[in-house]
Amino acid sequence: MAGCVCALLMIFGNGGEAFAGLWRLGFVASFCTKLSDTASSEIGKAYGKTAYLVTNFQVVPRGTEGAVSVEGTVAGFFASILLSAIAFYLGEVDIPQAVVCVIASQIANFAESYIGAVLQDKEGFQWLNNDAVNVINISTGTILAVLMQEVLLQSLNQ
Repeated sequence: MAGCVCALLMIFGNGGEAFAGLWRLGFVASFCTKLSDTASSEIGKAYGKTAYLVTNFQVVPRGTEGAVSVEGTVAGFFASILLSAIAFYLGEVDIPQAVVCVIASQIANFAESYIGAVLQDKEGFQWLNNDAVNVINISTGTILAVLMQEVLLQSLNQ
């Protein structure tokens, strides 16, 4: 959803050329976040030796909401790097923006694990299912990347 919004804003020239790079960055970051989430989840469930609950790092069964494994985390990290590198080679982002996409996606994935552990399917939060958490995850990665571009990279360029 967040990637589609960024793509539409870019296509329709919302904000002019000054914002086109931001929308493109948001688009790439949304896909980096989703690919990282999928890779970490699937690799972690299939190959993770030990899963830890992100809130207290206690050992839990693989597949537990909010659990992370070293294998899954590494897979998600490299998936995000791969997609950022492809976006760089296609000319969609520059190197600092590719790094921003990787960082934003990893922060968003950690936040998703935390939300999964603390709120997902809990009393009063039945609406917060896996699909809703995924939307929050991707939106977080997208928004973080755009904010990091505007705050960090702009201040470094001045």
